[in-house]
Amino acid sequence: MTQQNSSFEPIAILTNQLSEMGRGVIAMLPNIAIAVVLLGITWAVARFASQISEKITKGADMRQSLRELIELAVKFSIWAVGLLISGTVLLPNLTLSSIIAGLGVGTVAIGFAFKDVFENFMAGILFMLREKMRIGDYIGCDGIEGRVEQISLRETHLRKTSNELAVVPNSVLFKNPIEILTDKDKRRFELIIGVSYDTDLARASDIISKAVEGSDAIDQEKPIDVFATEFNSSSVDFRVRWWSGSEKRDEHVSRDAMIRTIKSALDREGIEIPYPYQTHTFKEPMKLASND
Repeated sequence: MTQQNSSFEPIAILTNQLSEMGRGVIAMLPNIAIAVVLLGITWAVARFASQISEKITKGADMRQSLRELIELAVKFSIWAVGLLISGTVLLPNLTLSSIIAGLGVGTVAIGFAFKDVFENFMAGILFMLREKMRIGDYIGCDGIEGRVEQISLRETHLRKTSNELAVVPNSVLFKNPIEILTDKDKRRFELIIGVSYDTDLARASDIISKAVEGSDAIDQEKPIDVFATEFNSSSVDFRVRWWSGSEKRDEHVSRDAMIRTIKSALDREGIEIPYPYQTHTFKEPMKLASND
């Protein structure tokens, strides 16, 4: 008889525990109902606040991604407050200090685990707050060039001239210098032109200047510069500078026009653009082999 009673003891203990849990759940039903109602109110308030935020930001002169960030921040703030209130109703022993302490420890652990993610996230927020580098700008950074198609909280999409899409983490753009090539309507370009050493440099400079000034591929209102810059191995080099449109195609078109125009002008005047060559000097006279 004693053995039979001992075999039923675990079942009795489990039954008592389930009964106590059931009574606890029943006792918490009012709190659960209130917490659910609070969550419903939080959802409604967050939706209404998001609509109000959208109407306010739509009239402001800001990029779309920044408007989405503001709406997300409004929703997050309302939901954080709503969840905090619902949690204290559902668990009365839960205090604000314990929540803050738990969040502190959890934040440190999550921060180390998702360091790169948070770094890109913060960089994305800073990019959205900047006035520079807008959608449609052509930029270059860390060897990557392309037109900005999208700026999100984690990454930036650049469309290359070859139509490839480069997805660049925001932290890369934030840590490295960015060249915004289309920040202004006009940019200055330059080209190195070499002439032979027996050339009259003043005459060559005048010919190059007139050739550049007569081209339709450049901005005639901006200054044109022709400077003799270097004694090279087989030529004296001129640096030619002009202004044209800031788009990447404008650079290619104007550079092509300058090379063609300057080459034609120098050829007409008989001025040589020399090939690179080397002069070898020997200490002893060289003996040529005889054909005999």
